[in-house]
Amino acid sequence: MTAGTDDSTPRPRSPRMARDERRAQVLRIAQELFSTEGFHHVSMDDIAERAQVSKPVLYRHFPSKLDLYLAVVDLRGTDLLVAVDAAVAGIEQGPVRRGDGRDVIAAIVKAYVMFVDGAGEASVLLFESDVTHDADVRARVEHASSQAALRITTVLSEVTALSLEDAGLLAVSLISMAQGAATHRLRKPDDVAPARTVELVTQLAWGGVSALIRPDFLYEDA
Repeated sequence: MTAGTDDSTPRPRSPRMARDERRAQVLRIAQELFSTEGFHHVSMDDIAERAQVSKPVLYRHFPSKLDLYLAVVDLRGTDLLVAVDAAVAGIEQGPVRRGDGRDVIAAIVKAYVMFVDGAGEASVLLFESDVTHDADVRARVEHASSQAALRITTVLSEVTALSLEDAGLLAVSLISMAQGAATHRLRKPDDVAPARTVELVTQLAWGGVSALIRPDFLYEDA
């Protein structure tokens, strides 16, 4: 130990922030750590050190590591749902014209591609979470994906006349395709450009969905 130093000297803290700013900073740092290291390999000590706050300050914002993790998941889930809501709004609000269906499929695929491109490794918190030991926690982590599937299910049921159960299976399948392609791009971003990814997956998905549209579906032709 160098003379005149003391291991008990408090580490430097970041400048004083307003409560909301501090909370946002902690969430950003926690998201980065959870995304790259996984829930089980990150401690509150790690987060406090990276954020340059004391553990008591950290616990005033988030009572536990799980609360902090779920807060991060909720933020990313909100982003995903906003993107999916925008994708299906055209069909839900009408009028529906010929060709709109393919545009909605493309918008759903694009929503997932752009979400993953923007969120980066943080998208794994919704798609590949390692916190699955408890049913309630798993439901919370999967909430955004479940809600996205419900929104898409409703649209598919309306335009195909399939039962909600059948439409739900199609929605999950479409999401799996979009999510899988988006995650592939995250791992290998130089393979296929975002626009090309959206076009290819849309062609594949629309080829199947278009064959299921009910014959009596009424379009408002321009």
